[in-house]
Amino acid sequence: MSDLSSFSDLALCTELQKTLQTLGYKKPTPIQAKAIPLVLKGEDLLAEAQTGTGKTASFALPIIEKLSQSTASTEYRQIRALVLAPTRELAIQVADNTLEYGRSLNMRVMSIYGGVRVDNQIRKLKRGADIIVATPGRLLDLLQQKVITLKHLEFLVLDEADRMLDLGFIEPIKKIMEFAAEPRQTLLFSATADESIEVLAEFYLNNPKKIKVSPRNSTSNQVKQYAYAVDNSDKADVLSYLIKEGRWGQTLVFVRTKKRVDEVTDYLKKEGIDAASIHGDKTQRERIRMLSEFTSGELQILVATDVAARGLDIESLPHVVNFDLPNVPEAYVHRIGRTGRAGETGEAISLVSPAEREFLNRIEKLIKQKIKLRPVPYIENGRLTESPESLRPPKKKRSKPSRKNKDRYPPQEKYESSISVKAVRPSPFKK
Repeated sequence: MSDLSSFSDLALCTELQKTLQTLGYKKPTPIQAKAIPLVLKGEDLLAEAQTGTGKTASFALPIIEKLSQSTASTEYRQIRALVLAPTRELAIQVADNTLEYGRSLNMRVMSIYGGVRVDNQIRKLKRGADIIVATPGRLLDLLQQKVITLKHLEFLVLDEADRMLDLGFIEPIKKIMEFAAEPRQTLLFSATADESIEVLAEFYLNNPKKIKVSPRNSTSNQVKQYAYAVDNSDKADVLSYLIKEGRWGQTLVFVRTKKRVDEVTDYLKKEGIDAASIHGDKTQRERIRMLSEFTSGELQILVATDVAARGLDIESLPHVVNFDLPNVPEAYVHRIGRTGRAGETGEAISLVSPAEREFLNRIEKLIKQKIKLRPVPYIENGRLTESPESLRPPKKKRSKPSRKNKDRYPPQEKYESSISVKAVRPSPFKK
């Protein structure tokens, strides 16, 4: 089914076909071509595909198709489909996309997540919804308060299941499952996979069909990957140099800690670069506003912790920078998956300090690909000079650092809570 030439080859209703045409969808991606027919047949599904390959449409379209075949009350809508997502940003994105797909069929879609007032969400839930997209923590709170029920649930999707395990959501997921109706159709989607994902599937999927459209833990061929050897204290200068001399447009910069994010953002602003930051200490309103400005192209540089590694969908994002390498190699795959999406090309640049060489080795082992560590290139007229004689950007003169603040960007051992400090994800269940 992966050679489908258009969405018209899929058994989707006229309304959905027209919606896809309006949205400019022409040919199904490999994951969509394989998943949609299986979901329409009622199969449970364990799907593995790298980020940016169109996973949302691969489960949202067939679920909307099947829900539209049965009548729903025009007043209160029972929750018939639930999508669990690991982050607020991803929940919002998936809900927005699903709402767009189902608009012509009058599908009521709502996102539920923490970080905002729960009373506003409760008020909206009084009308019910056909499809709920939720983060586990807030959903579990509402279930335990008996604000909503999953007794009428027909479809359950675990989106970015590996990420939910990384964030420690296995216990909330177990409790949510106790509220979910059976039998139901369960779909598990993941960008990366290991034994813990297989165990999760064993417990909650019924004889699932397994599909995989890319090598396990692979990165997209659309993304060119570069690694530059940089002293930790020079990273900010190098980043500014690359952005200015490379004449970069939109760029997503991943930094290890919340404090460090703010420091890097402040530095870029002092350099005259249009930059803003998002991390876990920002309010939900601030995060939504920054993501909106970045997605629309109003903002040039967004500096973030891994809270933004998923849930940010920009078709033409040209650059992703790993200001700090993650100590969990799977996080690297998620980060650079923000570029090279929807058939576009992109570049992923990693600034690697001596202390991070081991992180780079782990990443190479995971993706089964060598990322050559090079000196920072000389840039002329916006073009990189990748010759053996590549020059580092000129270092700015610095006053001798005080003993109290010897390094403005010291190596950090503590990662934001959205990143597991364990290199190997533990099994979600005790066998």
